[in-house]
Amino acid sequence: MAGESISAKRWLPLEANPDVMNQFLWGLGVPPDEAECYEVYGLDEELLEMVPKPVLAVLFLYPITSLTEEERIKEDSKLKDPATGVYFMKQTVGNACGTVGLLHAVGNMSSVIKLVEGSYLDNFFKTTKNMDPLERAVYLENDREMEVAHSVAASGGETEARDDVDNHFICYTCVNGQLYELDGRRSGPVSHGSSSPDSLLQDAAKVIKKMFEQNPNSLNFSVMAISKRA
Repeated sequence: MAGESISAKRWLPLEANPDVMNQFLWGLGVPPDEAECYEVYGLDEELLEMVPKPVLAVLFLYPITSLTEEERIKEDSKLKDPATGVYFMKQTVGNACGTVGLLHAVGNMSSVIKLVEGSYLDNFFKTTKNMDPLERAVYLENDREMEVAHSVAASGGETEARDDVDNHFICYTCVNGQLYELDGRRSGPVSHGSSSPDSLLQDAAKVIKKMFEQNPNSLNFSVMAISKRA
């Protein structure tokens, strides 16, 4: 969960563990009967079909390498106008990418799920709605309540939490018929072409497969889906 950070502040990284993510989300204001995080066991079609539908967002953990950095810089140079209607924020806190990924996911689900009124997430999105991406990041950086919640979640995983990791969470979601990659280290949302709520998981899997191909010797990949509960 490494990454560029404007702030000197660093949090412990979140584990790519659906149980950890669910407790984190549910505790912050996503009702358990509204959405749940599931592990994606592979990118083959039959394994993707095992994931409960509809999928609202995909969280992807990958290792930062020289190749992924080159690709990020190249894609950032192509970004022009900000994407309309996409909730996006920068990341200024080291190792906060898991939380930023979850905020990107929930921030773009507002038309599909109903947050607990008065909950942390309900207040967070109402407060940051009209902020720009960097203002949202600074607001999060100074938010003690989220810092504590993140710390509790980071301590709840199955592996020892360390702050010297080199992996990074990003989020994929569908907004206005487009598949967007949301990464707080980028200058803005990256569009990967047409998508729909029905094909979001498969469309994100195609993009993720390219990342696998760039790093064939690495095993530090993890994919999770946040699905709407029936």
